[in-house]
Amino acid sequence: MRDLRDTARMERPADFTLDPATDRPTVTLTGDWTARMLGGAGKGLAETLGGLSQFAIDMNGVRRFDTAGAHAVVRAAGRNFDIARVQARPEALRLLQVVDDAIQVEPVVRREPRDFHDLTIRIGRGVVGFLRDFLDTMAFLGRLLVVVAQSLVWLFVSPRRIRWPALVSIVERAGLDAIPVVAVATFFIGAVVAFIGADMLQQFGAEVFAVELIGISMMREFNIVITAVLLAGRSASAFAAEIGSMKMNQEIDAMRVMGVDPFEALVFPRFAALVLAIPLLTFVATLAGLLGGIVVTWSALGLGPAFFLQRIVDNVGIGHFWLALLKAPVMAGVIAGIGCRQGMEVGGDVESLGRRVTAAVVHAIFAIIVIDALFALLYLVLDL
Repeated sequence: MRDLRDTARMERPADFTLDPATDRPTVTLTGDWTARMLGGAGKGLAETLGGLSQFAIDMNGVRRFDTAGAHAVVRAAGRNFDIARVQARPEALRLLQVVDDAIQVEPVVRREPRDFHDLTIRIGRGVVGFLRDFLDTMAFLGRLLVVVAQSLVWLFVSPRRIRWPALVSIVERAGLDAIPVVAVATFFIGAVVAFIGADMLQQFGAEVFAVELIGISMMREFNIVITAVLLAGRSASAFAAEIGSMKMNQEIDAMRVMGVDPFEALVFPRFAALVLAIPLLTFVATLAGLLGGIVVTWSALGLGPAFFLQRIVDNVGIGHFWLALLKAPVMAGVIAGIGCRQGMEVGGDVESLGRRVTAAVVHAIFAIIVIDALFALLYLVLDL
C-alpha cells in the first residue's frame, strides 16, 4: 500500500507551455503524458497548435509517456506533425513514430460480394459445413458404437458398471411419461384416417374396406412414425438441452478430469432408455389408433367393434405390426444419438444452446422420414 501511495504522489498531470518568442514557436511538454494523467491536456494542446503551421515540440521534460500520450500529441499536431521537429528521448520518438504510422494508415474498404459471387460463397460454405458436420457425425457414431459394445459386454460380465438408476429414470421420463401424448395423438390420427377412408370408399360401395385401410396404415406406418416424431420433439430436444446445459457449465469437462467418460455416463443411458421405451410406445400408439378407427367406423358406418376386430384378425394380421416394430430401435437410436450429439456441440452461450436444441428436433424428424422411406423400399424389395 505504501508503494502505491508513493507512486500516486510521484505522478504529475500532463501539461504544456508555448514559447512564441523564437522564430519557430516551441511547445514544451511536462508532467506525465499517460492515459491516467492526460486529462484535458491533449485537447488544450490541439487548440493551441490549431493556428500554427511551423512549430517545434520539446518533450525532454516529460517523465512518463505511453501510447495514449503519443496519440494525443500526434492528433494535436495534425497534418503539421514532423518527427524531425520533436526533441525527446529515443524511446519516446519511436513511440511517436509508431503511433503516427498507425494513424496514417487508411482503412481498407472490402467490397461485399454480390449476385453470383455471393451465391458461390454461400454454396461453398454450405458444402464445407456439410462435410465437416458429416465427419463429426461419423466420429460421434463410432464412439457411441464402441460404448454400446462395451456396455453389452458389461451387461453379462459386470452388470454393476452400467448406470441403472440413470437408465431407469430416463426410461420413465422418455417412455412412461410420453404414453398420454402418444395415445391421444395416434387416436386422432386413426380417427382422421377412418374419416377419409370411409368418405372415399362410400363412393364405390366398399366402405367395409375402411377397416383394412385403418388397420394397415396404423399397424404398419402411423404408429411408429407418429411415435418417433413425438419422441423427436420431446426427447431429442430434452437430451440436447440437458447435455448442452452441462456443457455450458463445464460439468462435462469436470467429468473428464475426474476420469468419467461422458459417453458412458450421459449418452449411453439416453440411447438405451429410448431403445427400450419405443416398443412400448409403439404398442400403445397402435392400440390408440385402432381405437380411433373403431369409434369412427362404428359411428359413421355402423360397423361394430367385434366386426372391426374380426376383419383386422382375418385380413390384416399381426405381421404389419412386427414390420413396424423392426423400425423402432433404429429410429430410437437415431433420435437419441442426434439429441446427444447436438448437446455435445453446444458452445458457451445461450444462443448456441437454442440453435442446437432446434437442430436436434429438425434433424431427428428429417432422419425419421428418411429411415421410414428406406424401410419402405426394403420391404418393397423383400415383398413384405
